[in-house]
Amino acid sequence: MVFFFFCDYLKQSDYRFLEDAGRLVDCAARDRLLPRQTSNKFLNFMKNRARKHSIDLKILPIGFAKRKMNSTYFHKKEQRFYWHVKFQFPQSEAEYTEKGVPDNKILHKILERYIDPTESDPVIRQRLQIYTSSPSGVKVFMVLDQKKLGLGRYVELDLQKSLLDNLHNKTVIEFPTLCVVLKDFAGDFATCGQASIC
Repeated sequence: MVFFFFCDYLKQSDYRFLEDAGRLVDCAARDRLLPRQTSNKFLNFMKNRARKHSIDLKILPIGFAKRKMNSTYFHKKEQRFYWHVKFQFPQSEAEYTEKGVPDNKILHKILERYIDPTESDPVIRQRLQIYTSSPSGVKVFMVLDQKKLGLGRYVELDLQKSLLDNLHNKTVIEFPTLCVVLKDFAGDFATCGQASIC
């Protein structure tokens, strides 16, 4: 209670500082638990498993930043992917990365941590206030590629389906990047239907 009372007096930049510090601590704790295998054998295994789920998983060459940060892995015992997912919230100019997202988790459940008015992290909720208070709701688009001048191609995902179902028949370069957009702004995104290539 005292913490929240104190936070009311902090500036927006202080919220962001606390949020970033918390994220770093969380990432460091999770990184110790995640397998960091990067051999060709392991990467081929991942690609083959993804192919069995009709996902075209592309692995970038060594040295690319996206490859270095990727923590996606396949849990053999559970027969499940645990994805590294990047979230973009353009109306708040915010980005978050979540590691170890199980492929069977429903997309709207994944987003609860960020934009649910009561279930979300209080610091994140403050930064994404335009999302948590929006009566119209959100749409989620997966970034298919990045073109020059920041223009990308997107495909709309289904909030009621699992991450695995949403990635079905799509190309994923290292890990999925999901753009969470207020419905009022969804028309600004050039979508390509449900195909991975358009």
